[in-house]
Amino acid sequence: MVATKKTKKAHENINSKLALVMKSGKYTLGYKTTIKSIRTNKGKFIIIANNCPPLRRSEIEYYAMLAKVGVHHFNGNNVDLGTACGKYYRVSCLSIVDPGDSDIIKTVSGDQ
Repeated sequence: MVATKKTKKAHENINSKLALVMKSGKYTLGYKTTIKSIRTNKGKFIIIANNCPPLRRSEIEYYAMLAKVGVHHFNGNNVDLGTACGKYYRVSCLSIVDPGDSDIIKTVSGDQ
């Protein structure tokens, strides 16, 4: 019972930090722009939905590993990730270029 409360709180924490990034930072939504931001070394942190196709996920992880960029696997599907971003469409992956006022890179990287 305690573990579910902790994971729910962590999930809400990520959502609130993500909302702050959407407000004050810079980001790219989608597979193509995420890959592009990793290749140009602009992406600082990558978030992938849990129902992202395996080949696409492994490709993003591989590029992120080469660029030494952190990757977080979001605990919801692409609809949940889109809602967490404040969008009305699905988002399978996103790249945070500039976190703005949020400290999402430090906190999420420290949890894993």
